[in-house]
Amino acid sequence: MTFMPHFKSEEALKAHQLEGLQWTLRHAYNGSSFYRERLDKAGVRPEDIRTLDDLEHLPFTAAQDLQRGYPFPLLSVPFENVVRIHASSGTTGKRKVLCYTKKDIDDWSHLFARCYEMAGLTPDDRVQLSSGYGLWTAGIGFQMACETFGAMAIPVGPGNLDLQCQLLIDFQTTVMMVTASMGLLVAEEINRRGIRDKINLKKITIGSERSGDAMRKRILDLLELEDMFDITGMTELYGPGAGMDCIFHTGIHYWADFYILEILDPETLKPVPEGEIGEMVVTTLKKEASPLIRYRTRDLTRLIPGDDCPCGCILPRHDRILGRSDDMIIFRAVNIYPGQIDHVLSSIDGIGSEYQIHLDRKEDGRDYMTIKVERDEEVEKGQDEELIKRIATQIKNQIMVSANIELVDYGSLPRSERKTQRVYDDREN
Repeated sequence: MTFMPHFKSEEALKAHQLEGLQWTLRHAYNGSSFYRERLDKAGVRPEDIRTLDDLEHLPFTAAQDLQRGYPFPLLSVPFENVVRIHASSGTTGKRKVLCYTKKDIDDWSHLFARCYEMAGLTPDDRVQLSSGYGLWTAGIGFQMACETFGAMAIPVGPGNLDLQCQLLIDFQTTVMMVTASMGLLVAEEINRRGIRDKINLKKITIGSERSGDAMRKRILDLLELEDMFDITGMTELYGPGAGMDCIFHTGIHYWADFYILEILDPETLKPVPEGEIGEMVVTTLKKEASPLIRYRTRDLTRLIPGDDCPCGCILPRHDRILGRSDDMIIFRAVNIYPGQIDHVLSSIDGIGSEYQIHLDRKEDGRDYMTIKVERDEEVEKGQDEELIKRIATQIKNQIMVSANIELVDYGSLPRSERKTQRVYDDREN
């Protein structure tokens, strides 16, 4: 069974998107008082949308709308049709809750199973699921996809490195699904225990957080993997499984038959030219319980321009998630995204993948940045002075700010089984 769509042309895909967009607007307008009021205020009715270009006339939705509508925001079906909820943390303390119908769950399982197909898995694979279960979408999402795809699911959950290593050996796991931080933890533990020759791990899929090239290379090298894949998604958009890179790693194929992706300038909310970085804005095409209309994800990426991917899939691609528009640091009047610093550090030999950014305000009223970086495991402390100078120079040249660089021993910065905190801003507001 294939889970990939059967569109033969871009025109056929766009016709499908228009049909889905028109359905979503009718469904949301008739089923949700929130959407009806929002659309009426914008002076737009469902029948006004006749082409995909009309999408620009629709109002935006944001995380704050979900939090204000707690506990059942955006609900567009009767409660008796809701079979599950999932939630993620919100910045104001209220969780962002999303409802699911049976069809939503089935659609999510299908598009997620497509990710496994994209990564070249087979029913012979044994997939160790090391993501969190519960209100979060990750663990159960990966498990449903395994069962739909036909591979063996090993639902371990996060943490517990003893158990992770034991099951990798006992069950001869071939694939792991983890956050990037958890992947590094597991890779370093396997290396520390010297058990690489006892396991059968071939592939790993990482998601949930941005991962730099240095971290990815470290995981690949320690585990001696055949391949590593990026998976995208968010609770608002079903959960993980909204896109996946293929074996050619030319970008994330996103499932444009399930949602429309716009890349907009986060300040002007106008489209950026293809290939330039902007904020991901999504509109769902089939989601019943909690449809999204121009939902601002705050994730930053860019569309991949150019010819179709060598894998033959006609679905469009975006780059890896490069950061979040609301993670921007303003330092001495310079706008900086943590991903920019990650990119610079990843290009420098002699340092590890782990780092922290510390921001302080001194008595002189000025802001100061200190970047703590692990030296590579095989690098001697005697090389610190040269490394510090090289890092500081590259930060200055590429990001246009001066930073204090502090080299620390390999393994001394904290690892996390979920998402690793990178920025510590201790400046007074």
